[in-house]
Amino acid sequence: MAADPRTPRPSRRGILRRGTGLALGAAASAALTGCGAGAADGVGPDGRVTVELWHGQTDNARTAIEALVREFNRTHPRIRVDAGGGVLSDAMLQKITAALASGSFPDIVYVFGSDLASVARSPSVVDLTDTFRSGPVPWDDFWEPARDAVTVNGRVRAAPALIDSLAVVCNKKLFRAAGLPLPRPGWTWQEFTDTAARLTDRRRSVFGTGWPGVGDEDTVWRLWPMVWDLGGEVIAPDGKSIGFAEEGVRALETVDTLARARSVYVDPKPGSEQMYQVFLAGRMGMVVTGPWQLPDIQDAEMEYHVVPLPSYSRRPMTIAGPDTWTVFDNGPARVRAARTFVTWLTRPAQDVRWDVQAGSLPLSRPTAALPAWRARDAETEGLSVFTRALDSARVRPAHPAYPQISQALGQAISAVLLGRSSPAEALRRCAREADAALLIPR
Repeated sequence: MAADPRTPRPSRRGILRRGTGLALGAAASAALTGCGAGAADGVGPDGRVTVELWHGQTDNARTAIEALVREFNRTHPRIRVDAGGGVLSDAMLQKITAALASGSFPDIVYVFGSDLASVARSPSVVDLTDTFRSGPVPWDDFWEPARDAVTVNGRVRAAPALIDSLAVVCNKKLFRAAGLPLPRPGWTWQEFTDTAARLTDRRRSVFGTGWPGVGDEDTVWRLWPMVWDLGGEVIAPDGKSIGFAEEGVRALETVDTLARARSVYVDPKPGSEQMYQVFLAGRMGMVVTGPWQLPDIQDAEMEYHVVPLPSYSRRPMTIAGPDTWTVFDNGPARVRAARTFVTWLTRPAQDVRWDVQAGSLPLSRPTAALPAWRARDAETEGLSVFTRALDSARVRPAHPAYPQISQALGQAISAVLLGRSSPAEALRRCAREADAALLIPR
């Protein structure tokens, strides 16, 4: 999830820092229970309906969405989408929480996937199940992670907006210098840690790999594929405890191996920008990242190689971080218009423009089959690895307790990375805090 997911490039994805806004989540819980009705019905004297969009984008992504809005307005004369207002996506949860509390909110908002479960508790969030289960793009044509990210308690509570995945990008020059072959699909985490150790050269301040170390969602989401591959889940089937008490320890032992070998650069600041700077400067052999980082890597004129994430089982396993277009109820006319816009936006002809210009992956298989995407894929080394990874990608559960689980696990990962705790001790503390959060009635 993407990350932002991406300067503006990385912040666009936030590299999925989005899961840890506990204060915002608490504010949302308080506000959503008492939000009032929306604004006027938006129907003008000429019968045209105006809907308000908070898109949260910057830079190329903003240019792309605003161009699409102009085209929609031109081709749908009975609807006008106003793309003004809102804030950057990293601050959107706070903004929409305040808007819901005041009873004056927009019609469509870019909401991070990990925030959707909390936001969807509001009665003002429109159920889009019928819209997308029988929409112009067949529901099953969307990648499974995109479908899962917008589904809460079996209902479609938003439209897919963006999707990404994680893979490993390797610096070919450093691999040659270390006399190492480039990794291939089907490699293991043991091979990853061994390779990281052999790439490390402390005399030249070269690290084998990097890991965000502040304990936010950027720290956490990289561990979930390891947990899933081992058979664990974020939340146990009974919903009352975490589902990775044992698997989490083994995953943290892999992190501990990197830390003990001193082959991992631990980024001390939010956003992972320092980690990426180290990689782009040629002082890191491998980095786990998403497709949003490829333009910067190409700008740095690095010889690079992209390979799927390793696993314990040698089966493909990765994570996607989808985001959403969430629709709010400001009366029947505006809801109908908003539904029309978000379904239009997810059609392949529009989706491919958004993906190519904004730097994300196709939301659906039909988009991936279009000539425009195939051309983009052909001209961007390694991009196809991220797209193919969507076949095996999973997403974090749409559960209102996820931010608390993420915070607890983030602290555990940071403690292991920094040598302050053993994997078992760190996971025990994580379990106590996360289990307590899951027991809170919601």
